[in-house]
Amino acid sequence: MAACNGLFLYHILGLASLLAVFYFSLLGEVDLRGPLLPSSPAGSHNASSSPQPPFVERRGTQLFLGGRPFYINGWNSYWLMDQAVEPSSRHRVSAMFRAAAGMGLTVCRTWAFNDGTYNALQLAPGRFDERVFRALDRVLAEAPRHGVRLVLSLANNLEAYGGKTQYVRWAWEEGIGLSSSNDSFFFDPAIRDYFKVYIKALLTRKNHLTGVLYKDDPTILAWELINEPRCITDPTGNTLQRWIEEMAAYVKSIDRKHLLTVGTEGFYGPTSTPDKLNVNPGHWFNNYGLDFIRNSMVSDIDFASIHLYPDTWLLDAKLEEKIKFVGQWMSSHFEDGEKELGKPVLLTEFGLSHMTKGFEQSHRDALYRAVYDIAYASAERGGAGAGAFVWQLAAEGMEDYHDGFSIVPSETPSMRALLKEQSCRMAALRHGEAAEAKRILRTVCG
Repeated sequence: MAACNGLFLYHILGLASLLAVFYFSLLGEVDLRGPLLPSSPAGSHNASSSPQPPFVERRGTQLFLGGRPFYINGWNSYWLMDQAVEPSSRHRVSAMFRAAAGMGLTVCRTWAFNDGTYNALQLAPGRFDERVFRALDRVLAEAPRHGVRLVLSLANNLEAYGGKTQYVRWAWEEGIGLSSSNDSFFFDPAIRDYFKVYIKALLTRKNHLTGVLYKDDPTILAWELINEPRCITDPTGNTLQRWIEEMAAYVKSIDRKHLLTVGTEGFYGPTSTPDKLNVNPGHWFNNYGLDFIRNSMVSDIDFASIHLYPDTWLLDAKLEEKIKFVGQWMSSHFEDGEKELGKPVLLTEFGLSHMTKGFEQSHRDALYRAVYDIAYASAERGGAGAGAFVWQLAAEGMEDYHDGFSIVPSETPSMRALLKEQSCRMAALRHGEAAEAKRILRTVCG
């Protein structure tokens, strides 16, 4: 989707004003919502007081930590930054980390964005609320106390927490937007510049509690460009592919220490693997502008991501059909990681909603066990499957955040036992001097 030449001048003026905003933001952020909240007790800790832990690295099709393969049993709690803003809800972040550590979970995927909505991190292009940034600082300072690393997502294809819709709205409000389509997030030069300013501000942020720049913090396992990108206005996939290549290169120009993934759901596209379109859960998934192999092949992308929602993808399917699809979907992508990409593959979201017709907890238990068995089997043989992240876990008293998939571990004993069992299996694959695995095996597995 080419830019309109007639609007070239508007883009120049818009970019100039954006750069000016970013320049002044570097001098000191103004919190437009009132005084800064008090720091948590973690403020007394200093990054220089203890040696920095190692970064998670990629070597071929596997993740490594401290010289040994690193296998993940993870979870999603997208709301951590949001709940860390207000003193009245901040305790839920610590409670969630404690509960996760008690089950041996080691990596959490969460949002590092909130654009233009309530408690927004980014109030306008290049303009940030310091109060909310400090909340994200708290999340990063708290996670390592519980042996947890983070996958931080940078944007949302959906409208929740602003998403690409908010970026398009900002461009229209400034009179420089090329199109009202949400997909202009991917092809409008001004909007791409907005996103780059945000990326730079986030990656170069200095945590006010630890003194560590985000780009230097090993608590962050990886950056994720965008949650579940789709560009339906260009089913060829070319628009999204160009965006991935550009943004991945920009992230790596600032930060080469951390791993990077796209955030795709894993749908196959017509360009690189037309023979695999039948693996998609339906023919309509072929037209989302996605191409799993092509998107994940980008040199600056370190590992591929897939999602898995058989209840919403396979309408009216029986449990046996859903479990069969789980095996096909995961095995196909893990094989791609080994034979096509030469990169790890992480199942960064999977779930079964209790709102599904005829739902029973035993159905969820059976489907999740199938997911975990396949993930473990790949890890056990040294394959590309590096782990799975359940969607989603919540702390007690968070009913407003429940979405049908939410699991409160203390209220669901069968799921808590299953999560703990998977953590123990994955930790047992890491032996020798793997201190993190030893901790899990000693404190969680008994």
